[in-house]
Amino acid sequence: MGQASPPVLIFLAFGFFFATYNLVSMIMHNRSIGKLVYDDLDGEASFDPVIQMPEELQKPKNAKMPFHVALTATDAPYSKWQCRIMYYWYKKKKDLSGSEMGGFTRILHSGKPDNLMDEMPTVVVDPLPAGLDRGYIVLNRPWAFVQWLKKATIEEEYILMAEPDHIFHIIRKYYPEEKGPVTNIDPIGNSPVIIKKEFLEKIAPTWMDVSLKMKNDTETDKAFGWVLEMYAYAVAAALNDVQHVLRKDFMLQPPWDLNTGNFFIIHYTYGCDYNLKGQLTYGKIGEWRFDKRSYLRAPPPKNLPLPPPGVPESVVTLVKMVNEATANIPNWDTE
Repeated sequence: MGQASPPVLIFLAFGFFFATYNLVSMIMHNRSIGKLVYDDLDGEASFDPVIQMPEELQKPKNAKMPFHVALTATDAPYSKWQCRIMYYWYKKKKDLSGSEMGGFTRILHSGKPDNLMDEMPTVVVDPLPAGLDRGYIVLNRPWAFVQWLKKATIEEEYILMAEPDHIFHIIRKYYPEEKGPVTNIDPIGNSPVIIKKEFLEKIAPTWMDVSLKMKNDTETDKAFGWVLEMYAYAVAAALNDVQHVLRKDFMLQPPWDLNTGNFFIIHYTYGCDYNLKGQLTYGKIGEWRFDKRSYLRAPPPKNLPLPPPGVPESVVTLVKMVNEATANIPNWDTE
């Protein structure tokens, strides 16, 4: 795989910006391990779980591996406005030189069409039966992928699952000892992940099954909370002997990561609160703020005010890109 520096972040979806080329997180069957790294200050060794791309899996120079962009969504206003901004950047950047973006699908798990059907490619799938999610709507995500993979015709060999990502937790009860150590479970969530379609078809039913088992277990449900199905994905992949090549530069998260640098994705799940001196006031509503949860019932207004001087570049980039999208999407105020 070529190692050219990624373009500055350009494409937004459910809290993410996506780069347009060399965005490859390949999947392989054989297990491998990370490596020991040493602290420059005290010389102590620690284990780095990041697995590099094996040479035999690296793509030939100048070869393209197009990926299909898929995200799950509801028909709630909070979901709709994020999808619209994401699709704006997808259309604008897909055809750039070097882009590996393929097709796009919004997997709508409301069970019925909504008013965005004509705006972006959408496949409607059924929600879980009433009560099965026990109020945890995210359980619809693996179920949506199971249905979509059965009914969709996907030309690309790879699929990018565009949903919030999270890290690994202790889950021995769902990964039996005969499968090996829990370190076989990759420290990831279900996204951002680029995966071969055939592997996702294999993992998705297990992902659905493990998610439901975790939700129905009081101890596990309490421990994992809102990110339960993300951990379930990591377990499901390991149970199917599928391992991910992990990249530290795949995603950044403002306000904690300060610069976009060479990262491929911005995940904007955290609120960004600052005083007028540009100082972070996380946990306390700032004199200036951007938090997507402020817009649960309606989309954010056009032309959001830019942060005050001193606020990190990653936050400034995020707001500028939201503003560009809302200024150019027709009928933006429509819910």
